[in-house]
Amino acid sequence: MRTGALASAVAAAFLAAGCGTAALEDERDVQGRAGPPPASLEGGGELVADPAAPGCDPRESRLGSRQTAYAARAKGRVVALKRPGGARVEVFGRRNVNGVHTVFGVLGAVRDERCRPIWYRVQLPVRPNGTTGYVRAGDVDLFRVRTRIEIDLSERRVDFLRGGRRVLRVSAAIGKSGTPTPTGRYYVNQRLLAGDPAGPYGPGGIGISAFSPVLTGWTQGGPIAIHGTNDPGSIGEAASYGCLRIENRHAERMLRANPEGTPVLIRA
Repeated sequence: MRTGALASAVAAAFLAAGCGTAALEDERDVQGRAGPPPASLEGGGELVADPAAPGCDPRESRLGSRQTAYAARAKGRVVALKRPGGARVEVFGRRNVNGVHTVFGVLGAVRDERCRPIWYRVQLPVRPNGTTGYVRAGDVDLFRVRTRIEIDLSERRVDFLRGGRRVLRVSAAIGKSGTPTPTGRYYVNQRLLAGDPAGPYGPGGIGISAFSPVLTGWTQGGPIAIHGTNDPGSIGEAASYGCLRIENRHAERMLRANPEGTPVLIRA
C-alpha cells in the first residue's frame, strides 16, 4: 500500500475515532474520505484449549484476573445474544470494518454437564459502552493475554502492566470537557499503524472497545484509541476529542506489547 494512501486511511480511522485535533486537521474533512483499510498489527496471546474440568460447576464461571485475561477471536460470522438462546444483540463478521480480525474480551464461560465450554460471556465493541453478550464457544478461538492497561483521567496518566506488574507509566492528553474520554472497562480490539510516524498519530494507535459519549454521528461510531502525536505539548492536557495521546516512543513500544484482548480500565 502506498504511504500516502495508508496515511489517509489511518487518519480517517483515527479521526472517526474522535482522536483528531482541529489545529492539525479538520475532522469534518476526513469524514467524507474513502480509501483502503489501514495497516494493522495482529496476533499475540496464547491459544487456550480450555479442556473439561472434572467436578466443576456447569453454571457460568468467571474467567480472568488482574494478572491474566481471556479474549476470543472470531472464526467466521458470530452472533452475540443477550443470553444463551436469547435475543440477538449484534452480528459480527470475521473481520471488522478496518480489516482487522474481530476480537471480544471474555468475562466468563457457560459449560455443559461435562464441563465443556458452550458459551462465552463477552464484551462487545458496540454502543452503548459496556455492552456484553454471549457467543457460542465453537464460533471463536479462545486465547490468554497477560497485559493490562489502566488509565487515570484525573492524573492524565496511562499505566501499562504485564502479569499484574507495571512496566510503564506515561502522561497522556485526554478528552476535552465537551468531548470527554469515557470511563469504564474495555479491551484492546485493534492496533492500527500510521503511514507517517511524524503525522498527528505518530506510529499508530491502540484501538479500544469504547466509544465517545458525545460524538455519536461520527464514522464508525466514534471509537476511542490510545495513539502517538505530533503535538507533544498537548500531553498532560485535556486536549483531544476523546482519545488518549502519548509520546511517540511510548506509543511505538506499547503498540507491539499489548495484543488484542488486553483489558483496559479507564477511571475518572
